[in-house]
Amino acid sequence: MSTPADLYLGVDGGGTGCRCRLETAAGEVLGSGIAGPASLRLGLEASLASVMQAARGAIAEAGLTEADFPRVRAGICLAGIGRKGIREDLAAWNSPFAQTVFESDGLAACLGAHDGEDGGIVIIGTGSIGLARVNGEELRIGGYGFPIGDEGSGADLGLAAVRVSLRAHDGREPATRFTQDVLARFQADPFEVVAWMDKAHATDYATLAPLVLRHADLGDSHARMIMQNAAAMIDAMVRTLFERNVPRVALIGGLSSAMEAWLAPDVRRRLSHVKSDAIAGALSLVRARS
Repeated sequence: MSTPADLYLGVDGGGTGCRCRLETAAGEVLGSGIAGPASLRLGLEASLASVMQAARGAIAEAGLTEADFPRVRAGICLAGIGRKGIREDLAAWNSPFAQTVFESDGLAACLGAHDGEDGGIVIIGTGSIGLARVNGEELRIGGYGFPIGDEGSGADLGLAAVRVSLRAHDGREPATRFTQDVLARFQADPFEVVAWMDKAHATDYATLAPLVLRHADLGDSHARMIMQNAAAMIDAMVRTLFERNVPRVALIGGLSSAMEAWLAPDVRRRLSHVKSDAIAGALSLVRARS
């Protein structure tokens, strides 16, 4: 006698962490789990290890064991799934679940934001990207990765902060408390910045974003210009989604609230509120394909 697949697992696997939720067919929450980063940019093995760690946490919280995995239909949504060859590698994975649906974490966030209805999102965190789903078709704007893309993101703010601070150090721009605070992170030595740059990733640049926000709020001209330029990039993403007949657009991500205040009035007026989270989007995906 086969085991009934009567449980649903939604997984949101991003670059900063992996979260999941286990529900019954009726939508009752049984348990949740968390783990470290699950972006596929870290490698397939590391990503799926985080997924399984989070899934074990959810199963344990529900009072079940790994022997119950065959009862689970899993919607696993991961950052970096668009990389070449990844979907084929995922399809070859020996999944312990009754059914496994893989999609991007961005699609999950988009579906969650609008309760499964057509719509779009602009994600503003360490990186940035515009995503939408309309009439079953997916649309993507930006998100090409730092430093060539991810305009308006935390990493982009950090890069701009470093650049203007080095110019101020040289005397090419007026030095301000903001530029001094940025360089203080590097012992006020430009060559410490250069040494840091050789190893720094997008997440490292994004650690400077709070400095930009704080000094922009205090009125620093350099910080305000950085925020205005970043907001213009986000404005363009939102407007482009609307121009492509996306019916509603919401902002999500760790910097979304801070950035919204800097957006153009017409853009702010048209934004929708986020209805649910990416895990809800992942659950809706697997329920729709069951």
